[in-house]
This record gives sequence, structure tokens and C-alpha cells, in this order.
Amino acid sequence: MSKYFSSIKELPPDPLFGLKARYTADDRSDKVDLGIGAYRDNNGKPWILPAVRKAEVKLVNSEEYNHEYLSISGYQPFLTESAKVILGNNSAAIKESRVTSQQSLSGTGALHLAGAFLKEFFTTESKKAPTVYLSNPTWANHNQIFTSLGLQVEKYPYWDNDTKSLNLKGFLSTIQEAPKNSIFVLHACAHNPTGLDATKEQWEEILEALAKNEHLALYDSAYQGFASGNLDNDGFAVRLAVDSKKLKTPIVICQSFAKNCGMYGERVGAIHVIPAENDKSLNNAIKSQLNKLTRSEISNPPAYGAKVVATILTDSELRQQWEDDLVTMSSRINKMRTRLRDLLTNQYSTPGNWDHIVSQSGMFSFTGLTPDMVSRLEKNHGIYLVSSGRASVAGLNDGNVEQVAKAIDEVVRFYSKSKL
Repeated sequence: MSKYFSSIKELPPDPLFGLKARYTADDRSDKVDLGIGAYRDNNGKPWILPAVRKAEVKLVNSEEYNHEYLSISGYQPFLTESAKVILGNNSAAIKESRVTSQQSLSGTGALHLAGAFLKEFFTTESKKAPTVYLSNPTWANHNQIFTSLGLQVEKYPYWDNDTKSLNLKGFLSTIQEAPKNSIFVLHACAHNPTGLDATKEQWEEILEALAKNEHLALYDSAYQGFASGNLDNDGFAVRLAVDSKKLKTPIVICQSFAKNCGMYGERVGAIHVIPAENDKSLNNAIKSQLNKLTRSEISNPPAYGAKVVATILTDSELRQQWEDDLVTMSSRINKMRTRLRDLLTNQYSTPGNWDHIVSQSGMFSFTGLTPDMVSRLEKNHGIYLVSSGRASVAGLNDGNVEQVAKAIDEVVRFYSKSKL
């Protein structure tokens, strides 16, 4: 043991990547990966969006194409258009020049940049660093991102396992009880891991409570267009907060194009900071501090993916192709949700109610399976999903959905009998 690194302990593998490693090592020919958060086509293969393929050809063949450094802030055409995607073409905040945008390393980088920025500059009534509230459950990396920055992290109730619905009462109660000027991380749509989103009426109540207690809303938008197939529908929660102007605290949006453009490995993302005030000097100050943080961490953002996405967003034909691609992905996932629910309910009469599978949206479903059931699925059936019971519906297809349903039926019945 080194005397200089005597306190270092080996950590267990990241749960998701550890799951993927076990799946890869499994030599069963009928194994099924329902763990990874990436879209797969009906043959179980990675899918490059037609809009992306066409945009890459256009980009590479353009006279201006190069591999030069971007500015510290990122690729400006991408930043301009990405703000319109999340806020809408007619956004008052954009027209009033209240939006300060910065390119990031996808959604994870945007969240880390947001956390670092807010830790230093979001002034709370107590003069202490703000507390960050995450939904229970949430994407596992949320906790790591904010705790690694030294921020205190707490939870707010979200998923009611008994009813498979939103625990709105507990959510609102936590908003009211949290220290004033806390940060609430909100999933813009297609909540990860549950797939359960608040209704429009519930979002109204949540926003009212946040405004009353002067909390900051930090939106994580990783699945816009992927949940319903419609960018405007999936942008509702964010636009409600920005357009209503009820929140007197800033609004921060962390945006990723990994899922909705299939640009997983290119790390295309942005952070948008929107103060309540229309103050050019404040915007300039925000931009300068975001630049400083970016410069110290990555010098400047990667260019290729941002240029591909910008090419899509600035070309009317490619933009329409992209929106068609979103419908293709979301429709196939919804078809698999319905097929799985119907098999469990009608063909196998699996104990329990499985309607929540179709009422959820986006890539994931919080199935309600216990860790023991998940373990048995993996060991006995070669079906891999996260121990929480979160399944990536994108991993289902016409060739494996009956196999998965039959396996779920077996493990549910096995543990139902064990309780008798």
C-alpha cells in the first residue's frame, strides 16, 4: 500500500456500466439488455437518426467545415437554436434577451456547470450554499454530480409505489418545508427512472409552491421530443415556469441532445440561465463566470456534435426530418409499452396491475419489480435491468417482448408463492 495514497479504496463499478459489463460477458444467445439508456431499433440495434446522417453529409461537405477550436462559450448557432428548442420560437425570455446560454458536455456537463455556478453565485437568505433537492427516486448520477461539488443534497417524495403515481402531497410539503432559496432539480419530461410525469395541473401547483418559497427551479431536460414525439408538448413544464414569470428567482435549464438526436457519444448539451430581471450587465456577468468555469474544466467545448445538431436545427428540411424521427422513436417505444402491458395482463394474467407501464412515458419504465425479482430475471432468464426495477423500454422489440413478459410473469409468480 502506498504511503501517499493510503486512504484510497476501490469503489464498486458504476451500477449501470457494471450491469452492461455483466450483460456483455453473458454468453446466452437470447439475453436481453433493458438497462442501458439508449434507443434501439426493432432489431435491437443502435439507430442513427436519418436527420443526423443527412446533417453529417451536409456539414462535412460544406466549404466552412473544419476542426478549429470553438469559443469558450461554444458554437453560437447551436446555442441560439437550442434555446429555441426548449423555450419555443416565440419565447418572451429570448426576445427580451434574458437567456444566457453556454455549451456543455451533454446533460451531465450542464448539471455540473450549473451546480458549480449556483454554489458560488446563488445568494441565499441564510448566506450559505443552497441545498439541492432531488426527486426520490432520481437518476443516480444526479446525487454524484452535486455531492462531488460539495453541495448538500436532500430528497423530495415523488414516486408512490403503492399507487404507481406521483406523491404530489409529499412533493409540495417538502417544497414548503425546505429552507428558502433551495434548489429543486426537476425533470422536464420523461422522468428518469420512473417515466412518470406531473400533469399540467400538477405542474401549476408545483410552480406556485416553488414561487411562494423563493426556490430556484433547475430543469434537467434530457428527453424533449422523446416522451410524446412532440417538442412543444415535452417543453411544457419548462415554458410554464419561464413564461409565467411567477418565479422571481432565476431559472436554470440543463439540456441534452444525447437521446433526442441519438448523439450519445458526441456529448452535445447546453445550460441556459434565465434571471427574472432584464439586465444586460447581469447577463454579461453570468456569461463571464460561465466562461471562467468552462475554461478551467474543459478549455472549450467539442465542436462536431454541436455543429451536427445546429445543421439540423437551421435547415427546414432537416428539422422536419428530425421531428419525424422523434415520432418514429417515441411511437415504437409506446408500442412496446402497450405490448408488454397487454401480454402481462391478458396473455399471462400476471399478478398485479400493469397499467402503469403505459401511463408512463419516455425511455424508461419503473416496473415495480423488486431487487430480488430483478436478480432472478438476470440469473434465470438473461434479462438485465437496474436493481430498482427500472427498465429501458427501448430495449424491447417484436423479437423479445414475449420472452421478457413470460420471464416477468415467472419471477412475479415465484415470489408471490414464496409469500404464501
